[in-house]
Amino acid sequence: MKNFTITIEPTSNENIVKFEANEFLTQHTSYEFENIDHAKDSPLAQQLFYLPFVKKVYISQNFIAVEKYNIVAWTEVQNEVAEQIENYLNSGKAIVNISNDTPKKVPVTIYAESTPNPSVLKFVANKKLVLKGYEFKNIDDAKDAPLMKELFLLPFVKEVYIDENYISITKFDVAEWNEVSMEVREFLRSYIESGKEILSPNITLDKKKIEEDAEIQFEKLDDISKEIVNIIEEYIKPAVASDGGNIMFESYDPESKVVKVILQGACSGCPSSTFTLKNGIENMLKEMLKGQISTVEAING
Repeated sequence: MKNFTITIEPTSNENIVKFEANEFLTQHTSYEFENIDHAKDSPLAQQLFYLPFVKKVYISQNFIAVEKYNIVAWTEVQNEVAEQIENYLNSGKAIVNISNDTPKKVPVTIYAESTPNPSVLKFVANKKLVLKGYEFKNIDDAKDAPLMKELFLLPFVKEVYIDENYISITKFDVAEWNEVSMEVREFLRSYIESGKEILSPNITLDKKKIEEDAEIQFEKLDDISKEIVNIIEEYIKPAVASDGGNIMFESYDPESKVVKVILQGACSGCPSSTFTLKNGIENMLKEMLKGQISTVEAING
């Protein structure tokens, strides 16, 4: 069973607040409700309309946006709304009752984007696919990831990394991307558009356990290691993600001042990763943590 938590996120419209969930709420489908009658197919939205200040409710893949009337300020009621949404989601009740058993097809577009690693192509969707990053080295790793398992049936697929709205695929040398990229694009478009499961609930539960363990381990780190982790998360990961990869902190030796990191996705085995490490990550850490870093070493994930 999923364990939902809600995070409050303000928007550019002062009357609208987003309540972001840590799990998907719908499968690539969005719903907008203007009043309690309009929300007859959404018990959650109807419940929210019982709050006198709620004007509109918008339910999307991983958040619920609520527009309010001016009778209250969000600072006065947002915690109450977040708690109500969280309690409802964790009750296991339906979020939206689909009157039709046939999955609703949503137009999906996929485009291919090159990465610094010639063996890796990044396939970007116009929909959010997952909430967090996952790496799969082989078909056994993908036992709880139906989409990735299907990708590994393609003979040229070596490794797969998925994060938010893109999938980075590492190929074997048996094929060239200009020969197979259209096949992969069409497969992904068709699979996602049909509403099939991308990850099973088991894998998200496993990921949550890993993250909880990581938080515990983070608290055990020395102060320099904690600063390195924070720099990687805030400054380095977003840049690496744009190239279809991921980077994780592995260790820091205070005596040798050596930092070890794990490279995933397009970064793993990339010919230019050494240059990136030395001229990007290493220089940044040396600049921000003067005298504390001697070198950065990479471990391919």
